[in-house]
Amino acid sequence: MGINLFESPMGTQYIAFLRAINVGGHIVKMAELKKVFEAARLDDVATFIASGNVIFSSRARDAAKLEQQIEAAIGKALGYTVSTILRTTDQVAAVAQFPAFTAEQRGAASLYVGLLQTEPTADAIKKVVAMRTEIDDLRVHGREVYWLARQNVQKSTISGAAVEKALKTPTTFRNINTVRRLAAKYAIA
Repeated sequence: MGINLFESPMGTQYIAFLRAINVGGHIVKMAELKKVFEAARLDDVATFIASGNVIFSSRARDAAKLEQQIEAAIGKALGYTVSTILRTTDQVAAVAQFPAFTAEQRGAASLYVGLLQTEPTADAIKKVVAMRTEIDDLRVHGREVYWLARQNVQKSTISGAAVEKALKTPTTFRNINTVRRLAAKYAIA
């Protein structure tokens, strides 16, 4: 499925969710990341917390191609591949509001959202659903997977990498609070 191409005189406002930035030894200052996006001729560039969230505007009409261009620019600047997953700001608002779990199910649990680069196949979704345990619950909706961790995620029997492998598409996880803060700050609707 393509990205909703809301068009304004400044272009579409996107949020790039970068996979594996500032984890695993890949430390990048947000000011440096902002310069990479500006050098790639993207407009109104801003970063949001140091976990690889970059907000920008572009008149590009093909989001998948734009993801590839950003990945190439980051790879050239940093010397390693960084999967890039784009959503419009309105799509981020929809992700933040999606009721994957009821308040009763959530309780004191932590909720994470995995943003997928492409929509998963039915077979991939079945594999993810089969990973559920009493501690972890997973729900796939469109190009997102919602992960409810009823204990500390470090005690989980699954991992983001295992979920990504089952989905067979680049995936990056964010705490739902980060997604909600991004939506509150940048969503148009």
